[in-house]
Amino acid sequence: MSSALRISGGAFGYGHAPALVGVDIDVEPGQAVALIGPNGAGKSTLLKGVLGLVPLLAGTMDILDRPRAQADRSSLGYLPQADDLDPEFPVSLEQVVLMGRYRSMGWLRGPRRADRAAVATALETVGLASRARARFGTLSGGQQQRGLLARAIAANPRLLLLDEPFNGLDQTNRDALIETLQALKERGVAILVSTHDLELARLVCDRVLLLNGSQVAFGDRDAVLTLENVQRTFREVQVELDQHTFVTPGHDGH
Repeated sequence: MSSALRISGGAFGYGHAPALVGVDIDVEPGQAVALIGPNGAGKSTLLKGVLGLVPLLAGTMDILDRPRAQADRSSLGYLPQADDLDPEFPVSLEQVVLMGRYRSMGWLRGPRRADRAAVATALETVGLASRARARFGTLSGGQQQRGLLARAIAANPRLLLLDEPFNGLDQTNRDALIETLQALKERGVAILVSTHDLELARLVCDRVLLLNGSQVAFGDRDAVLTLENVQRTFREVQVELDQHTFVTPGHDGH
């Protein structure tokens, strides 16, 4: 596979109104790309566009070396910004992660050895193997987030899409998630991660896509994350940039 995701002249939107235009990116296997921009910039729109949940209004998109219409979306993993799984539902962490195998299992048969092995590997990857039998609702918020990531990677995706996965995590869970993403990259998984956290981008991501309704800049992390580029992206926001952080208002995601 020469490219995990390639978009040329991409425009995405709802109905006939584009919410994001001018996207030109090429993501290789084993690369992580940070999507950075203010609220409403189009980060979630882009992720949903790759998933086929938001129409591609212009341009071309190849996913895992196949044109968009022929893409095998079973090879995509997705962690949304908000999940509708009720934490009070009496289900174990292991059962939640097994949900990530349903597409390959089908609804009418039980899990096979390969499914259980994939679940065990996913839990090991996110550092929660010892909590497999714990009821999901008894886990901390950060552990639940890592469990949902395990659900996304249990299907062995080749392209993983993450929408603000680090929101609200304490340092322990944050560090565990960073280690998980590094391990996935080493396996050749390509990652697109929406974030407003510059430290995350510098620790995990190889490339950065700056967005504000259109593509502001895309390329290698250190070349793109300059004060000038970040100020162009957050046009109406005071931005402070140093080696580790930039400061912007809170994020609600679009």
